[in-house]
Amino acid sequence: MYFVYIIYSPKLDKYYIGFTADIKDRLDKHNRKSKGFSNLGRPWQLVYSKCFDTKHDAMSREKQLKGWKNKERIVALIKAGSEHPD
Repeated sequence: MYFVYIIYSPKLDKYYIGFTADIKDRLDKHNRKSKGFSNLGRPWQLVYSKCFDTKHDAMSREKQLKGWKNKERIVALIKAGSEHPD
């Protein structure tokens, strides 16, 4: 199983979209001290996740969500807790 996830940084007021096979481990990595963007936004909070049977399906959905480039649309998806109508 694979997950598409959205995490939120209150510090930056930013969302990050990704996919992973291990959502807990991935969130832990985002919140560890490291170089890069994730380090700037710590602590990150998991605000949305959706499970997919295949890596391909998860990657496709991640790409679609990243393509939205619209914070309001992402927030609506999170609030709905399910798929947002495209």
